[in-house]
Amino acid sequence: MSHDVVADALNMIRNAKKARKESVRINRSSNLLIEILKIMKHKGAIKKYKINTKEKYVEITIGDLYECKAIKPRFTVTKDQIEKYRRRYLPSRNIGTVIISTNKGLMTHEDAMKEGIGGCLIAYFY
Repeated sequence: MSHDVVADALNMIRNAKKARKESVRINRSSNLLIEILKIMKHKGAIKKYKINTKEKYVEITIGDLYECKAIKPRFTVTKDQIEKYRRRYLPSRNIGTVIISTNKGLMTHEDAMKEGIGGCLIAYFY
């Protein structure tokens, strides 16, 4: 395991999906990971997640998901560059989501383009 909680969690989710598991338990958690899970749940990539604060783990039920990865290195993008990176990481125009950390919090690439702000690329999923 590395020191990147988000990359480890997304790898565990992807491996569980490839192994045809319904759910996965992630033994490390962070506020950034919880915000990413909120976006993934809103988009339907995961069905639900349950946070156990006593034992510090997150139980995730996988939904309609094919691929999810953390973006390394975490490129800084302007509002004009979002489209370039969306083309690089996502398979099609209407499929998938790139998660961007902005000064207004984490948001999808669609929301960032609507707001007209850039930020730091965190992860993508489809």
